[in-house]
Amino acid sequence: MGPGPTTLSCLASQTLQLSPVPCPLDAQSESWAGVAKRYLAKLSSVGSISEEETCEKLKGLIQRQVQMCKRNLEVMDSVRRGAQLAIEECQYQFRNRRWNCSTLDSLPVFGKVVTQGTREAAFVYAISSAGVAFAVTRACSSGELEKCGCDRTVHGVSPQGFQWSGCSDNIAYGVAFSQSFVDVRERSKGASSSRALMNLHNNEAGRKVGHALKEKFDGATEVEPRRVGSSRALVPRNAQFKPHTDEDLVYLEPSPDFCEQDMRSGVLGTRGRTCNKTSKAIDGCELLCCGRGFHTAQVELAERCSCKFHWCCFVKCRQCQRLVELHTCR
Repeated sequence: MGPGPTTLSCLASQTLQLSPVPCPLDAQSESWAGVAKRYLAKLSSVGSISEEETCEKLKGLIQRQVQMCKRNLEVMDSVRRGAQLAIEECQYQFRNRRWNCSTLDSLPVFGKVVTQGTREAAFVYAISSAGVAFAVTRACSSGELEKCGCDRTVHGVSPQGFQWSGCSDNIAYGVAFSQSFVDVRERSKGASSSRALMNLHNNEAGRKVGHALKEKFDGATEVEPRRVGSSRALVPRNAQFKPHTDEDLVYLEPSPDFCEQDMRSGVLGTRGRTCNKTSKAIDGCELLCCGRGFHTAQVELAERCSCKFHWCCFVKCRQCQRLVELHTCR
């Protein structure tokens, strides 16, 4: 039996709009790695996206994406990997913030916060688009895909006069496929939609500056749609701010504070989250716990110690127990 509607599962990004399977994620305590390992084990049992019928079963795709899936079956596993990479990176980057990119067992996987025009939505769209472009690019360069290969246009001459060339990453193909597959959903809404304009802008920004998106998140520009000539465009809401560039993230609505649980909006709150008692930054107990205070407990931590290298060739360690203080938000 071929893979069913759960093939891309809960780890696909909101940008790709793919229907999740239940992810029993306790976002307050369980690490991304644990969820990823359980997901990948389940994914391996249903197989890869290798038949056209599979594309029809992927809930959440619009018809044009289903058609692209059928025409590009060999690329779809890279799309899936790109979505996984995007969420892994998102959860790592935001692990110490009130919104920590937690996934839910419902659609959308990040909760309704990304169906609104917030800066969190801007980041998710950008990192997802970047993840797909990155994964497809790597698949090209590694020879996994027949339709593309490495970029052999990169060459030169060394100071010693040697001519060199190689198999560089085929970034152009990865970016082009991401544009075609990811952006088609927004383009189908019509260019006049404010949210479509926002999503398309952030998709493209992600493909251009994927490595610096966290910095772009903190400096994102609040925008509003205005008529510019014969078309609508996004301009800064505050006229005193300089216009955003193609590489900046933009958002339409302010974010909630993410302090209290609101399951209708997919906000899990920060109760039970581990905080840093000595930090004055957002990961500190005062800010992360939203002024509610925190609990302190003594917990026993197991760790490797007294490690010795033995010839040849392995390292042997003892298992040591250490008492540490753990602080969690009330």
